Amino acid sequence: MPRRIEIELTSSRPDGTWTWRAAGAREPKGVLDGTILPSGSKTGDVIKVEAEADIDGMTIIGVVQARVKVTKIETIALIGQDKPFEPVTQQLARKNRGERGERRDRGDRGDRRDRGERGERGDRRERAPRGEGRPGDGERRERGPRRPRFEAPPELPQRPKAKRLRANNAHRKAVLSEIPENQRPIAELALQGMQTVRQRLKEANAALAAEGKPTMPEQSVLQMAENLLPRLRVADWLDRAEAAKRDLAQLDLRDLRSIVAAANDAVIERSEACRDLIVEMKAGLVARTEEEYQNWLADIDANLGVGRIVRALKLAGQPPKAGAIFPVDLGRRLAEAATANLTADALTDRWVAVLEAVAFTPVRTQVGITSKPATVPAELTKTVERLASLLPQIATAFGVEAGSGHAPKPLRPTRPAKKLPPRPPSPPAVSGNEPTATPATADVPAEAASDVTVEATESTETPTSDTAPDAD
Repeated sequence: MPRRIEIELTSSRPDGTWTWRAAGAREPKGVLDGTILPSGSKTGDVIKVEAEADIDGMTIIGVVQARVKVTKIETIALIGQDKPFEPVTQQLARKNRGERGERRDRGDRGDRRDRGERGERGDRRERAPRGEGRPGDGERRERGPRRPRFEAPPELPQRPKAKRLRANNAHRKAVLSEIPENQRPIAELALQGMQTVRQRLKEANAALAAEGKPTMPEQSVLQMAENLLPRLRVADWLDRAEAAKRDLAQLDLRDLRSIVAAANDAVIERSEACRDLIVEMKAGLVARTEEEYQNWLADIDANLGVGRIVRALKLAGQPPKAGAIFPVDLGRRLAEAATANLTADALTDRWVAVLEAVAFTPVRTQVGITSKPATVPAELTKTVERLASLLPQIATAFGVEAGSGHAPKPLRPTRPAKKLPPRPPSPPAVSGNEPTATPATADVPAEAASDVTVEATESTETPTSDTAPDAD
């Protein structure tokens, strides 16, 4: 059975035959009669033929004619006309409202009331009469009691937040520059307190003793720190006082009180450079305290006037100074407003917010309950039990016994926990900074004083107990 293959013509013989090989092969495969080839054939042409395989090899029977590609191009004939071109336009007529009214008044449809009852027509479902099965137009379906709606009072503009103290270190650097370089580490450490110097010196001597080296004389080092401390204390106070003087009108009262309290130190009082600043800081504290007190009362009155009762109660529990006198008239108004909010129809959240705010105000004993809720939620009961020692009159109304334990503290607003990055590993101890031993003599050598490990901060503050929470 013949099959079709592609061959390549390799050479032409004088007797009219051609040698061929399979397309892509290296050597000739056989011989074919040249009469079956198309005219114009030449060496190297690749043609498709029909061949038969037998014992002697492949015999070429004939050449397969290749398909001729014919490109078909379809055209559209344009036939012109002798008639002139006439454009066509369209314009829609506008409808008047009177035309719609005329359609409604058509008499062929008849009166809608005379078209029969709905039950007689089979294309609509039966409906119950308006008076029997469903309420009329003037009637309303009976619903349960609506939840009371709480409308937020208007927002009041907030006062600008007070600035915190940011002191420089110009005076402290001037004092450190006058101290010998080998004594500066002890001077910077002394700013943190003598207890810090003792603790650091003790740790350094313990490390030296573990290595079998002589320890430093503790008494000499402590005496050196005590001699340097007065000058450093005065320089540190001057840095803080000058920074407070620049922002005296907006400075936070806590920072201003700490500066005035630190001025009671005998070393600072005897310093001539501090006397004028001490008088100015004390006068500024008195003026700022009175100003904050008046602003405090004004803010309470403003929030009370617009209906922000919870905000007014929270401000009343945050006086600008301890022992601030609360006016009687303002206290009575505040207590009456808080009592008016504790009603039976008030929301549970409103009850909890008012009780949490009023428990830490100077008017907590004047607040009562207008009407008790019919059902007391567990959240409200828990709040009354927690504040029973501060609000005994309200605890009695709810049947809760006021305990004699510690007074509760105001709730702090909870914030979502922040994911902190892992701490980097602590660097290894440098051998060059390890303390070295010195002979125990009356005077401390320069090498011993400089070997004390110092971790002093750039600015330190004298802690005081005369602080008060923010008024905002």
